[in-house]
Amino acid sequence: MAERSTSYRLTRRQQLGYGLGSFGTGGFGVVPGLLLAFYLTDSLGVAAGLAGFVVFAPKVWDVVISPIVGRLTDRTLATRGDRRPWLLAGALVLPLFFALTFLVPPGLTGAPAALWVAVFFLLAASGYVLFQVPYVTMPTELTDNPAERTTITAWRIAFLTVAILLFGVTAPMLVQAGGGNRGGYALMGIVLGVGIALGMFGAWRGTRGITMVQLGEVSGTVRQQLRAAAGNRPFIMLLAAFILQAVATGAMLAGAPYLARYILGSEGLTAVLFGCLVGPALLVMPIWHKIAGVIGKRNGFVAATVVFAAGSTGLLAARSLPPVGVYLLVGVVGIGYAGLQLFPLAMLPDTLAEDSRVTGSSRAGIFTGVWTAGETTGLALGPFLVVSFVLGLSGYVASTGDQTVIQPDSAMRAIVWSTSLVPALFALLSIPFVLAHRTPAVLEESEVSA
Repeated sequence: MAERSTSYRLTRRQQLGYGLGSFGTGGFGVVPGLLLAFYLTDSLGVAAGLAGFVVFAPKVWDVVISPIVGRLTDRTLATRGDRRPWLLAGALVLPLFFALTFLVPPGLTGAPAALWVAVFFLLAASGYVLFQVPYVTMPTELTDNPAERTTITAWRIAFLTVAILLFGVTAPMLVQAGGGNRGGYALMGIVLGVGIALGMFGAWRGTRGITMVQLGEVSGTVRQQLRAAAGNRPFIMLLAAFILQAVATGAMLAGAPYLARYILGSEGLTAVLFGCLVGPALLVMPIWHKIAGVIGKRNGFVAATVVFAAGSTGLLAARSLPPVGVYLLVGVVGIGYAGLQLFPLAMLPDTLAEDSRVTGSSRAGIFTGVWTAGETTGLALGPFLVVSFVLGLSGYVASTGDQTVIQPDSAMRAIVWSTSLVPALFALLSIPFVLAHRTPAVLEESEVSA
């Protein structure tokens, strides 16, 4: 594959086209984490322990296939010159099975309903891997200009932020508009499935005609390249921090509907809580970007993590606070959450490019396969911990949506913990790994900020 000239610049259409992909992946990333566990326990009558397993189990499969898909996309890049066929495959698979996940046939409750959701959620998650692995890799190869790479990442984060806010707020609203329970979730699955498809197909079409930068030769088996990923200390440190923070945000999202219904008194307030969480990101993302320019990405990453953990810890008082107090604390969490979205995505392309520079090998595909596996594991482990352990062991009572249940006090405490102690703990655990992430770019930033 021929190398592209360093004088080449992407057009605005190509930059926007790439960014559109995050509109689709952001939608899929947020909706199941926000509503799937609650859908299982409070509409389908699935016990909390089983519901947590259903949300988590398909991600184990993703952990297996993500590095393999990454390796295959490396081969596609070497032979074809780009990874775009994999974007198309994911766009064909994910939206369809996302919708089917929320279209459980009437009459299915409990374990049979859980089986339906598990099968189609696994297929949807597989489609996500097919798209996400090559998609995350592409900024490293779309350009060899660091400033342009930052611009591409900024467009991706902008679309991701809009998608998280739009899908996260409209998903519970669509459920309510459809009458709640099964009908509401079916409407939500179909409408948002179309939205996810638009973003994914937009990225596939919008990135056509770009000649990818050749970073090196593809060499070694999957096992050998996995060993290489494991031996890259900066990558592993960044990945460990990212996984722990994905657990934190996954727990926060999974706990939000329970907090809305049982602490604030209305399931419909889930949309308000989510707006408070993600809305600040639209305002403070540029501020985090400027902070990074002053103190460096790594230090900015730590600062955002501390803000996230502080807001989460404050939610321990949710049962005694007025609703506006809860909203304000969730807003503080959202300020930190914006940084947790920005910094790892900005640091990953630099880490991959440095690996290619040092080794002379093109291993970005398998590295991002491992990254995607870590992301999906963390986002699934958060709801699993909240639903199967925190709620499951607290005596939480599942229902089919048309039932009125009174939760024991132990379950009410567990609901608060799921949006306070659990997210704060995992966020704080990530800080040592962020500080241990060292690349030439990070060291250069440290010298400048000093």
